[in-house]
Amino acid sequence: MMLDLRPVALIADYFVLCDGQSARQLRAISDAIVEELKEFGERPLRVEGTPESGWLLLDYGAVIAHIFSPALRAYYDLERLWKEAPMVVRMQ
Repeated sequence: MMLDLRPVALIADYFVLCDGQSARQLRAISDAIVEELKEFGERPLRVEGTPESGWLLLDYGAVIAHIFSPALRAYYDLERLWKEAPMVVRMQ
């Protein structure tokens, strides 16, 4: 899911929210994002969390990717917290 934060916040333009079923999937998602964006000359400004913790954050400035385990995604419920942000895309 991608949320457009521009109308409601100054911290970033977009949040990307996704989840994986295991630490291995979380690492694979994170690695894929980093590798794909590296091809365009983009590198994260900051990386927080670990796959083993169930949460990773990749901060690219205007875009912040949150990669969660299902339990932590439900716990933090960023979709509800940022409910005023328009949804750009949702994938199942």
